[in-house]
Amino acid sequence: MNDLRRMTRRGMLAAGTVGFGAAALGLSAGRAAAQAQAALQLSWLHSTQFAGSYIAQDRGLWSQGGLEVSLLQGGPNAPVEPPVVAGTALVGISAADYTAAAVEQGAPFRILGVAMQKNPFVIASLPGNPVNEPAQLAGKRIGMALANTPVLQALCTLNGVDSARIEVIPTQYSPQPLLTGEVDCLLCWETDLPVAMTIAGVDSVTMLMADHGYALHSQTYIATDDSLANRRAELVALIRGEAQGWQIYREDIAAAAALTLAMFPDAGLDLPTQLLQAERQVPLMFSDLTDANGFGWWTDETVAANIETLALLGRKVTPDLWDRSILEEVHGG
Repeated sequence: MNDLRRMTRRGMLAAGTVGFGAAALGLSAGRAAAQAQAALQLSWLHSTQFAGSYIAQDRGLWSQGGLEVSLLQGGPNAPVEPPVVAGTALVGISAADYTAAAVEQGAPFRILGVAMQKNPFVIASLPGNPVNEPAQLAGKRIGMALANTPVLQALCTLNGVDSARIEVIPTQYSPQPLLTGEVDCLLCWETDLPVAMTIAGVDSVTMLMADHGYALHSQTYIATDDSLANRRAELVALIRGEAQGWQIYREDIAAAAALTLAMFPDAGLDLPTQLLQAERQVPLMFSDLTDANGFGWWTDETVAANIETLALLGRKVTPDLWDRSILEEVHGG
């Protein structure tokens, strides 16, 4: 993201030593010969967004549980849900709104864990014309993809803001419209456009929508009912490795960022950007709730809040979309 026009997040919506092992590209040499095979479908291109998974692979955390996991890269032409339905991937990393839409079409999914405790959507603005709370959106020009109109309307409904007083300017997923004054603010993720601006030396203000009622689980782990019934041990092993990998990530984000570059040297990543992305991701993923119960946890209350937000997005779901039984086994009940 050195070039502000180059984005790494889906448009819709190495200095240092690698500290996780000598062979960053492979599992530990001493793993058992007989391993169950599984794939984890990522939701986007390789970056520190998925560094906990890279750590799990590099450290052999999955192989210790009798599982060999391949990581399938996502991207604009690689949706998460189809390979999970087809069985090509055992688990996919998705989001509650995508999963709800798939379930409405008959997909047999369950959400097994929630990596991002806070949704990463923010309203980004500049210090000279900041948006610090939803009420300040009135009279502003916001740059965003028109497909995200329901997201903006949900935020307004939750906070009593008249969305008709906000001018929506369709833009590409880039900070340039904000920097050139075409818009007053942008709808984006905390971990990409604001990071790109910071790396370029531009200060920005971000209002995290999750702090203003927009409850929508993101970077969720999904699997099918069939996998829950017939591949349960593999699901437990995969999610356990994820939980362990993300805890290591939390303890040393610099090493996690360096590992990402070492594993994917041709991905066009740079260390300062990956390190800042990792830093800003930590408070989205870890909370008092996860400290008390374990990585990926949720409660009936957080599910209820998600159901309310999903209803505003036009998605009707029930609490049984979320299945915590795998997490309960991972974290010891």
